[in-house]
Amino acid sequence: MSVRALIVTVLLAAALPALAQETATQPATQWPGYQESDYVVSNYKFTSGENLPEVKLHYRTIGTAKRNAAGVVVNAVLLLQGNTGTGANWFRSSLADELFKPGQPLDAAKNYIIMPDALGRGGSSKPSDGLKAGFPHYRYHDMVDLTHLLVTDGLKVAHLRLIIGSSLGCMQQFLWAEWYPDLMDGTIGMSCQPVEISGRNYMLRHAAAELIRHDPAWHDGSYDKTPTQYMYVAAGNDLTESPVRIQEAAPTMQAANALYDKRLATLLKNGDANNTLYEIESIYDYSPEADLPKIKAHVMLINNVEDFADPPTLGTVERAFKKIAHGTYVLTPYGKDTHGHFTHYYGAVWKPYLVKFMSGLPPMAR
Repeated sequence: MSVRALIVTVLLAAALPALAQETATQPATQWPGYQESDYVVSNYKFTSGENLPEVKLHYRTIGTAKRNAAGVVVNAVLLLQGNTGTGANWFRSSLADELFKPGQPLDAAKNYIIMPDALGRGGSSKPSDGLKAGFPHYRYHDMVDLTHLLVTDGLKVAHLRLIIGSSLGCMQQFLWAEWYPDLMDGTIGMSCQPVEISGRNYMLRHAAAELIRHDPAWHDGSYDKTPTQYMYVAAGNDLTESPVRIQEAAPTMQAANALYDKRLATLLKNGDANNTLYEIESIYDYSPEADLPKIKAHVMLINNVEDFADPPTLGTVERAFKKIAHGTYVLTPYGKDTHGHFTHYYGAVWKPYLVKFMSGLPPMAR
């Protein structure tokens, strides 16, 4: 295997189910008011200058929108997913049970909860739908803008009580707070940093993109069968999960080999190189630090001490948070229930911080 193929990358590791992502997902239809639909934007122009006659965002909602005397929705919560998966990630038992059940912080009987599939993922428009490399090269700006259109135009929600985003969603919630400072009361991010992608983070992402592009089967993205070289690397290089959790799942060579085979089979069955490449490179316009002083909402960032993708030793988060008027940074320690970068999938770990944060938000508009 080439030197390039030996480069391990955070993004490629995140392209398949990590140990933290293998928890059971509950039937979404059990929650009150469950709805699932598509929002379509016509003649959308991307920041690259490219256009699509139709862009689709798939989404799910639970609960019922509550409006005040002026007709404004006052109980809307937007949940933004990580880089892989869909809005259905939020229905994992380790999240839904801790968040949506009666008496929980986001009780579905009291809140109107919006869970979109991000552009390029799930049921939303993506390269593998047919355009392949002809799909516009979208960036975070396009992803946030389209979701904003879904919320404000499609669902007629002019105000959000809260935004919660993990990983990719974590980065994007900073952009929401900067671009639409009066739209939300509070916003919480998990597993990210509010600074430009640089240093090791950028180098790993760039290497991942180059690995796909230099696959002999790539053919400039116009392949008939998806290139697989990157999958064989990704299946064995999980830098996002806690090493302790990996060791627990694979305590012998035989068990480790079985885990590798399982992860590889998932990628070979479901992976698409164009989708993955676009996901990797969509982040290249993310650089929120200069505009952090524009944020009016209360902001909390929750990272884990074992997060390889967002190491706490850089000092970048502390530097950035000095620019946020109402900002709180939480670094959760290692514990038996933490999963490194994927700790955001385990609501029991961070729910106490959510509860405290929500108690400090401004009164709900009436």
